[in-house]
Amino acid sequence: MSDIIEILPDSVANQIAAGEVVQRPASVVKELLENAIDAGASKITLNIKDSGRTLIQVIDNGKGMSEADARMCFERHATSKIKLAEDLFSLKTKGFRGEALASIAAVSHLELKTRLRNNDVGTCVTMEGSSLIAHEPDACAEGTSISVKNLFYNIPARRKFLKTDSIELKHVIEEFQRVALVHPSTHFYFFHNEQEIFHLTAGTFRQRIISVFGDKYNERLVPVKEETSILFIEGFVGKPEFAKKTRGEQYVFVNQRFIRNNYLNHAIQKAYEDLLPTHEFPSYFLQVTIAPDKIDININPTKTEIKFDDEKSVYAIIRTAVKQALGKYQISPVLDFERETGFDLPIDENRELKQPTIKVNPEYNPFKEKTSLKNAFQTHTERNRNNWDVLLTDLKANSSKEIENEALIPSQEQDHIKEAFSVLQLNHSYIVTTLRSGLILIDQQRAHERILYEYFLNSNTQHSYCCQQLMFPETLELSAIDATMLNTILPELNAKGFDISEFGKNTFVINGLPTEMELNSIHSFIEKLLEEIKMNAGTDKNNASEKIARTSAKVLCIKRNTSLLAEEMKNLLDKLFACEQPNYTPSGKTIFVTLSNEELENKF
Repeated sequence: MSDIIEILPDSVANQIAAGEVVQRPASVVKELLENAIDAGASKITLNIKDSGRTLIQVIDNGKGMSEADARMCFERHATSKIKLAEDLFSLKTKGFRGEALASIAAVSHLELKTRLRNNDVGTCVTMEGSSLIAHEPDACAEGTSISVKNLFYNIPARRKFLKTDSIELKHVIEEFQRVALVHPSTHFYFFHNEQEIFHLTAGTFRQRIISVFGDKYNERLVPVKEETSILFIEGFVGKPEFAKKTRGEQYVFVNQRFIRNNYLNHAIQKAYEDLLPTHEFPSYFLQVTIAPDKIDININPTKTEIKFDDEKSVYAIIRTAVKQALGKYQISPVLDFERETGFDLPIDENRELKQPTIKVNPEYNPFKEKTSLKNAFQTHTERNRNNWDVLLTDLKANSSKEIENEALIPSQEQDHIKEAFSVLQLNHSYIVTTLRSGLILIDQQRAHERILYEYFLNSNTQHSYCCQQLMFPETLELSAIDATMLNTILPELNAKGFDISEFGKNTFVINGLPTEMELNSIHSFIEKLLEEIKMNAGTDKNNASEKIARTSAKVLCIKRNTSLLAEEMKNLLDKLFACEQPNYTPSGKTIFVTLSNEELENKF
């Protein structure tokens, strides 16, 4: 039998390695940004085109590389970070495997320009699919510039399975934010198709969070800080009232590296116990500093997973630190038996203090006024009796008028009135009416949700949606990721009766709304709509249309504990049973239940 095991060529081995390290354009962005941070850059610029398919360029003002290093950095497992296996447990840098640039170069056209500080001439290296095309001197700026073009050009299957531009851009923004958040002292620029997405100046961690996610986060953050012999934790957690139904802004950094760890996420979620309803998640931005020999970051090629030596202690410290922060700022309930809360009055330094005054009648003598009090009581009683006489007289007059008016109402109208009263409302939440076979009980909120869902889901050929123009347009400011998603579905939204247009960086102007929607619900509607899209990776036209219909129905439907007139209830029932699927809500919940005549008889 002949030998069948062979050593793979470097080009094939690099492509296999690239499959682990480079999964999409966002993976390239992450590796290049982290290399720039390791180079000591104080200013980093990210340029991408077509969500990274055509171009990914990272320019930094770091220390740069020598001519030899510029060529060696594309060899597999070539690194300046470690020399011995023991060095893996004392790492303080982002990259250390020596796989990133080799893997990226294997699946793209790559150009590297770099110059050491204080050198007059730099170096330019051009790679194409792991092959060296050119290596020559270049009059470039200090630092390093890496341009990755035509990603996956030589792996059509991988390029084919990339998602839409909006989804890939969303992933790129996420990776950019993870690096930018934890390095607030670094100046960042981010451009997509020559349009500025971010311009982040150097500042504090809190300032960086607000710069990335918007000014509204300034009031949502609660500071966290705790130092122990095991670790040091600081950062911010969100107030419970701003929790969301998706795991959105949840960031945990260990030694300035973004990590995913369900154990730590559970510890933070546990600190919010009894503060949040089920299936709602808080925002948090926490930095954990721990000795490098107490963790293992080398368990995944992407270096986003981590293993702690003492997980139970880390869990307890993080949970306690977050819980104490929430209690310290009086967000979580705290019992203090030594504190009298009845004297907690708002303090106004500019308020003028006035001495209290008491008015007293010095001539008052209760023993001399018994007779007058008795007379007053009799007078009061007589006045009440007179009022009742007047009231009874009015009631008799009104009742006689109703009888006269009823006699004037035609018999057909009387039948209509009696029919209207056959529809009843129970607890201002349910509609009860009769059937030939028994009774039917309808949930008014779910019924209206189904009606609106099918209304918004139907195509424009079936409905001409009416748009009500606003006298004063409303401004809507979103985060970069949310703005990207809203831009994608904007044509579909406007086709449903909205009039929303883009206005500058991550800002939109609402000029008009569907006639069914009120202005005070638009922000809630947009937030819930974007949450629906985040929970599903697809954002094609049909999917967006369905999610707009689903979210519109949830926001605009009649809520429970809402009083309805008989005609409104009848109209609601008519529309419900005209729906294609009147039995269930869009999420599959039962809309009505029936009680047959047999079941009623068995109750007695």
